[in-house]
Amino acid sequence: MRAPRFRPPAGRSGRGLAAALAVAAIALPAGVAAQQTGRPDADAARASAGRGEAQGPPRLAARAWVLVDPRDDAVLAARAPGRRRPIASVTKLMTAHLALEELRPKQRLTAPAYPANPIESLIGLRAGEKMTVRDLLYGLILESGNDAAVTIAKGVSGSVPAFVQRMNREAQALGLDDTNYANPIGLDDPGNFSTPADQVKLAELLLDDPLFAQIADSEAVTLRSGDRPRRFATRNTLLRIDPSADGVKTGHTAGAGYVLVASATRNGTQLLSAVLGAGSEASRDAETERLLDYGFSLYRPARPVARGEELADPELDFRDERLPLIAQRALVVSAREGQAVETEVEAPSELSGEIDEGEKLGRVSVSVDGRPAGSTPLVASRSAGEATLANKVTATAQSPALLLPAGGIVIVVGLLLAARGRRHRDGEPEVTERRARAARTPRNNRSSRERTPEERRKMHEERMRRRRQRSGEERE
Repeated sequence: MRAPRFRPPAGRSGRGLAAALAVAAIALPAGVAAQQTGRPDADAARASAGRGEAQGPPRLAARAWVLVDPRDDAVLAARAPGRRRPIASVTKLMTAHLALEELRPKQRLTAPAYPANPIESLIGLRAGEKMTVRDLLYGLILESGNDAAVTIAKGVSGSVPAFVQRMNREAQALGLDDTNYANPIGLDDPGNFSTPADQVKLAELLLDDPLFAQIADSEAVTLRSGDRPRRFATRNTLLRIDPSADGVKTGHTAGAGYVLVASATRNGTQLLSAVLGAGSEASRDAETERLLDYGFSLYRPARPVARGEELADPELDFRDERLPLIAQRALVVSAREGQAVETEVEAPSELSGEIDEGEKLGRVSVSVDGRPAGSTPLVASRSAGEATLANKVTATAQSPALLLPAGGIVIVVGLLLAARGRRHRDGEPEVTERRARAARTPRNNRSSRERTPEERRKMHEERMRRRRQRSGEERE
């Protein structure tokens, strides 16, 4: 299954949510990358050694086949990948695609009357019975029910002929140029054909849908939305043979032979194959398995992320302290020579509040050639308490928002004192000193002794004489 994309952690109230991203790209041969990490995947190495190094693509008895890495659409092995052939019930992949495009999973469709032949695969729908689209898709892919296909066709387009027209328009829109449909089921018809290459392309598109990927990877299901519960096991026996297999669809008719479009994922690498025209169900599975084993032998395991590896160290609020975040588990991927392995870390730049050891606070993801190959949470390496009042006061006092205004005040005061000093140098010091001396001198130069009445009378007469003298002089 494809790795989910990162979603930011919910976090605690007040916790900083700014994301810190770090991307490391390795554009080296995959073998070199694995050697540099020094952590080859032991299980994958033993499995590869047990199969032996492939000297070349296997020779299969099937009429046409292809093996593709969907990360870069590289064709790893093929025989007549563009040859048009009957595809039997693999036709139902397009039926499922249109159902997912046009209908809701919980939507209920009414089953029409379907006059099936005795050998047809059915889920046993009664005319007029209602079933959810989700259950119809399970019946379509696991049991390959023809009655489920017809019910979906009428639910989407109103009639089977209108639905077939829609199938062909969609095939052209998706670039499936060597594909044509004559019915939504896959019954033999000269107008119902496709190629290994086109079916791998359609399967890749479908596996991007989470519901379809879940259905295609299921070994058994119980359908409960109809008139009665129905239990089915998948016809894709490769799911029980190969633990790495995760889809997608089988088919068989007299004209098509045995057909299998398959998907498998090992060490984060997904490969898709299509085998058309195999001689039996057993040979169909065995040849698909040989094809997948060869494809995965071209890859080398690498471990770009180790369990417990420190990948981020956000700050703790109000403290000159950081909290390392470590990978919860190792990530092992595989890549062919020349493919780029990238690691992306997403984590907060600051943390606040009480934090528990092991708390999920971020995520690290790995991709190969730009396609997701795995991810794991980043967790706190230790516990951390909430910032104390002392932490907050100290941090606030040292805050540039406060230090800058305070520094500005100091500068202004300094400038005023400097300006005052310049005025002193220009002549004002004498005035200032004179005022100071006046302040230290007793008023009117009085002695500390009190004057007698006679002295005060003579002083008064002397002042009056001087006034009269001045007045006479002014009159003259």
